[in-house]
Amino acid sequence: MKKQLLSLLLLLFAFITTQAAPLQKLTVILDWFPNPDHAPLLIAQEHGFFKAQGLNVELIGPADPTDPPKLVAADKADIAITYQPQFMQQVDQGLPLARFGTLIGSPLDCLITLQSSMIHSLKELKGKRIGTSTGGLGNVMLKAMLQKHGVKLEEVELINARYNLTQALLAGKVDAITGIMRNVEIPQIELTGHAVRVFYPEYYGIPTYSELIFITHTQHRHDPRLAAFLLAIKQSVVYLKSHRQETWQEYAKQYPESNNELNHKVWLATIPYFVNDPAAFNQKEWMDFARFMQQNGLIK
Repeated sequence: MKKQLLSLLLLLFAFITTQAAPLQKLTVILDWFPNPDHAPLLIAQEHGFFKAQGLNVELIGPADPTDPPKLVAADKADIAITYQPQFMQQVDQGLPLARFGTLIGSPLDCLITLQSSMIHSLKELKGKRIGTSTGGLGNVMLKAMLQKHGVKLEEVELINARYNLTQALLAGKVDAITGIMRNVEIPQIELTGHAVRVFYPEYYGIPTYSELIFITHTQHRHDPRLAAFLLAIKQSVVYLKSHRQETWQEYAKQYPESNNELNHKVWLATIPYFVNDPAAFNQKEWMDFARFMQQNGLIK
């Protein structure tokens, strides 16, 4: 009888101790509506990688793409996805923000021309029309790229094409466009049957930087939930890179409005850019880019 009672108590103890602890809530503000750039987060959610780390993660698309860092700084969200250059400017302005991880560790921005234009080098852009959609950092980067090849910014004609960059290039209204994403606009143009020539800023005088990073409020930078979050992202990236087509099909099912040929190509083109270890930090790269921004008056 005593043995039976002891066995029952041991079973009860084992049952109690193996019960899962309550999931810890984390709110993540995306930089834009859910898209292939967020694949590791979407797949981590779909496949339970967050839950396996004891997290209940809520992914929220912002009403305004400038909102995520502000919401984190105001302590109204735990995590935001943002861009390294903008993050450095916001910290320089005094916002209480800290980077704790990386999603895409290299630039996606680029400058392109059509191969049919016969422009083979940046030097040949002298006297040409370049379509842009942003000023500030975009113009600073363009200026640095051109200067490296002996062309002054004043020696090209800048045309603000706003959100019609690819159309402006295809219509012959400009000779080149800059400020586009290599994982999006290049596949978009190629689908029209046009071949492009690509000039990557990191190969033309611009220090490399991280396109997308994870940030939090400075007072939360040692929160253990953040380490668990990054581990789930790491596991998700491993899964993504070995199940590219399967994960695309899951994404297309979850977001049927994105189920088209272009987004399929964007999905596949984006996966290689996700870092294998989101917790890794390259201090030299960050210092080099900070120096570039400081030299060009973008931060103090």
